[in-house]
Amino acid sequence: MTELVLWGMNISCMVDPLMEYRIPPSDCTLPLLAKVLGYCIVAASAIVKLPQIIIIMKGRSIEGLSKTSFEMEVVGFTIALAYCLYKEIPFSAYGELVFLLIQGIFLLLLIYYYSTDLGPLTLVKTALYCALAPTLLAGNVSDTVIETLYGLQHAIFFLARIPQIYDNFKNKSTGQLSFITTFMQFAGVMVRLFTSIQENAPSSMILGSCLGLLTNDSQLQAKQLSYGILIVPATHQVWSSYTKS
Repeated sequence: MTELVLWGMNISCMVDPLMEYRIPPSDCTLPLLAKVLGYCIVAASAIVKLPQIIIIMKGRSIEGLSKTSFEMEVVGFTIALAYCLYKEIPFSAYGELVFLLIQGIFLLLLIYYYSTDLGPLTLVKTALYCALAPTLLAGNVSDTVIETLYGLQHAIFFLARIPQIYDNFKNKSTGQLSFITTFMQFAGVMVRLFTSIQENAPSSMILGSCLGLLTNDSQLQAKQLSYGILIVPATHQVWSSYTKS
């Protein structure tokens, strides 16, 4: 029987049962589903930060956005992408990092452009990143260095969310933080956790997805809190006016 291959996977185990009106086995459908979802994440990641970019450019403001969070996020994406390239992991398991890094850098440049408190330290950090990132992405580092950095990037991503979450709750508002972008990242992390498990990804990648799920959920809760503060009083005012009339 001729084998049917799709994206490097033999899907005969799914097609043959369907031709015989049987349900394909889970050990065939789940890996294929993980592969398809992996490519869907990669495709969606090309526009995941577009709503945030549009909000900043339209409002010409970075109110409520933590510069530190976006800086640390770019560093984290760079390390994660460098690790995946170094380990030659299948593209479907990490492809979104390419688009997230590009959009993250563009967002950071926008934040720098509209920021009013840039100092010499920002120039130093930018120069340091530009000097080290190409070397890291090219894989010109030792196994020990890349493993250590990848271990640290989980902490970087986790800590990168803290300043933004703190600003959200402190200001009782998310300012220019895009709900759509945050929600898409949250959904993407959930799906990536599933695909990482199905594709037997390193435990460190699964741990990273769990941490990302935790911190993105916190940001969503902060967004909902700001909606409650803004919408509930307004609704109460409208209702009070209606009952008095």
